[in-house]
Amino acid sequence: MTSTLAGLLDFIILFVVATALIALYLAIYTLATMHNEFALIRHNVISAATALGFSLVGFALPLASAIVHAQTIVDCLIWGLVALAVQILVYWLVRIVMPNLSLRIAKGEMAAALFLGAASLAAGIVNAAAMTF
Repeated sequence: MTSTLAGLLDFIILFVVATALIALYLAIYTLATMHNEFALIRHNVISAATALGFSLVGFALPLASAIVHAQTIVDCLIWGLVALAVQILVYWLVRIVMPNLSLRIAKGEMAAALFLGAASLAAGIVNAAAMTF
């Protein structure tokens, strides 16, 4: 029973840390982009929801890997922040290839949203696989 409760406490701590990192990710990512995802999503712009959704999954995958591999909460936080930085970098790299990316997403263009989403997801998968500390 004691080990079960200890495991429950570890779960709660890691879940709270992961939830806080996800909230931080969404706050920073939406500030870093050149379009207002949440306003667009409130106006039912599917391309904004698609790009942000895939980006969020691209962040959550390495965050999950960090949770699995981390020895401490500090390890988890550091690698979670690395995952966040990678996703911001991916957005900016995609903007180099597609300078009008945010405008296209804001206009509802799915091709731009799917390209950004796929790049975010691919980076997240590779990032998660590389977290084998």
